[in-house]
Amino acid sequence: MQPNIKYSEDVVPITDLKINPGRIVNQVDKTRRPVLLTSRGRGVAVVQSVKDYEERTEEQGFLRAVVCGLMDIEEGREISLNEVKKRLGLK
Repeated sequence: MQPNIKYSEDVVPITDLKINPGRIVNQVDKTRRPVLLTSRGRGVAVVQSVKDYEERTEEQGFLRAVVCGLMDIEEGREISLNEVKKRLGLK
């Protein structure tokens, strides 16, 4: 889980990224918090570490699969363990 955003540090004008991209990348790596880039006072992009991005993407995929599984059960689309084993050639 990522630490809470610190608005005084993690909201940065996009011009700062243009001037010193290494500082922004190092900040994201060091704090493990994403940085919100702004243009004319509006958020335009988020910079985050690849590791955090991959973890969040994996977690979202897992949660989607759980929800789909629960919906299948609710709608009666289920099969027994014996049927699964049979289909997989485990029996």
